[in-house]
Amino acid sequence: MFDRETLHLRPGEGREAGWRNPNEETLMERVILDLYDEFRHTPMPRREFLDRLTKLAGGAAAATALLPALEGDAEAAKVAPNDPRLETAAITYPGPAGAVKAYQARPKGAGALPAVLVIHENRGLNDHIRDVARKAAVAGFHALAPDLLSRKGGTPPVQEQAIAAIRDLAREDALADARAGVAFLQKSSQVAAGKVGTVGFCWGGAMVNLIAANEPALKAGVAFYGFPPDLKLVAGIRAPLFLIYAGNDARVNAGVPAYLDALKKAGKNVVSETYPNVEHAFHNDTAGTRYNQKAADDAWAKAVAFFKKHLG
Repeated sequence: MFDRETLHLRPGEGREAGWRNPNEETLMERVILDLYDEFRHTPMPRREFLDRLTKLAGGAAAATALLPALEGDAEAAKVAPNDPRLETAAITYPGPAGAVKAYQARPKGAGALPAVLVIHENRGLNDHIRDVARKAAVAGFHALAPDLLSRKGGTPPVQEQAIAAIRDLAREDALADARAGVAFLQKSSQVAAGKVGTVGFCWGGAMVNLIAANEPALKAGVAFYGFPPDLKLVAGIRAPLFLIYAGNDARVNAGVPAYLDALKKAGKNVVSETYPNVEHAFHNDTAGTRYNQKAADDAWAKAVAFFKKHLG
């Protein structure tokens, strides 16, 4: 993998110079995207990120111009919050440590439906994940998106605060609250008996792997670019899995071959797909330059088909 520290830029070699050399542009974009990924998934202070971005971009003005493309549009939505086809609500369900906040979406007037538990990224339950829940509802599912920061009072409004809170959240606590969501859906009169699956993204994709390894009642799981679990947990997986990865995601992909090999050797029902030349978070339409509409639409359509096959 390219070592960022070996890159030495001279004034005028960043975006302010127009990135005239296509090869230099590709290299620079890769370095900047890797830097942003590191910032979003490690305790790197924002000040350090901005300092490093400024050096890479060739100046403060160029770095400032890059930020909107990197950080995206938090207001983007595929399905409007007031879509007349849907019933939506902020609810709570019982968890082992108290009430778990959640967002629910389902087709208006529908009876009992297969359910999908939507697990958020490391940004917590935000508008994008609510939008994903509505997308699942439009596809014909009873969708429930839990706020797995409920034990800390819920997802804070500032993204950096949410990321920091996720970093301090015990994984076993998040898993317990997610499993409580599965149990809540199983008992709901609005959910077809026993038909509960889960989908998650990034941090939530890793959670899907953990839920599948620990929750025998789960009927299907779709994990978008989620870290594999400890391979010792593979034996506990019962649900069929659809594992989706981004080609330009070395951080996650390093552990994928061993995970897939362990799943196949254990005789698990698993399919996987890696989308070439796309970034981590490619499904997230609020993720700026990392979003890839073609790959996102294809992956989502396949995820919906996977759930319809295994949840009925």
